[in-house]
Amino acid sequence: MTEQLVRHYFVDEAGDSTLFDRRGKVIVGTPGCSRFFMLGLLEVPDPERMKAALGELRSRLLSDAYFKDVPSMQREARKTAMAFHAKDDLPEVRREVFALLKNSPGLRFFAVVTDKMRVLEYVRQRNIRNSSYRYHPNEVYDYLVRRLFRDRLHKADACNICFAKRGKADRTEALLRAVERARERFYEKWGIVSETAVQIVVGKPAQYAGLQAVDYFLWALQRLYERGEDRYLVYLWDAVKLIHHIDDTRRYKYGEYYNKNNPLTAGIVEERKKPGI
Repeated sequence: MTEQLVRHYFVDEAGDSTLFDRRGKVIVGTPGCSRFFMLGLLEVPDPERMKAALGELRSRLLSDAYFKDVPSMQREARKTAMAFHAKDDLPEVRREVFALLKNSPGLRFFAVVTDKMRVLEYVRQRNIRNSSYRYHPNEVYDYLVRRLFRDRLHKADACNICFAKRGKADRTEALLRAVERARERFYEKWGIVSETAVQIVVGKPAQYAGLQAVDYFLWALQRLYERGEDRYLVYLWDAVKLIHHIDDTRRYKYGEYYNKNNPLTAGIVEERKKPGI
């Protein structure tokens, strides 16, 4: 009997999908509101091995006297002591996690990036056609889910997908619909029926080590897009398989695919931010 091929995907976001403040003013790119929104998927071949590796690293760091009085390392702070999170972790801690991820075999990172100024254009055009339309941040999230999974659901017998929890609402059914729509779009494009069994769970990083790992990849990607710092992503680049910037249409209407043969650099991102591009 042939052994089933099971893939394990962990999905999180970076940036935010907010366009307006409470008064309806556009705040894209202002302090506290990102210019880009991105969704990332990390394929982890052995989630239990990743859990053990990150757990051992956390225990070692927590027992190190160097971090004894660091607020984020205290359990009551519910930060690094509970789960690694690149935004909250100290630079010394980030360095350790990055090194672990770089040396973890079989990791494969995929991401979809959208420029929120383009999303804003879409919203304005839709408002012209339908004055009752109101933008909701979940729209762009679910759209990126469909784009991210369109070519990911036909290469295994089974696929376990873990999404990072967003807010208080249970959106498991909405995520399942988005994934199934991605499967339908793949069939419409290629005529290939995907029979992959899909299981979806929604959880927190403290529950799933894979979510902690994908957070680090996304943090590196976000630093590149928002701050022009590419050294973190360059460090992890061997595990980066594809980054699809759907709004980078300078060469192709479907966007730009960045991979080993077409590396993503800080210069490219800065060029993309120029007006009229």
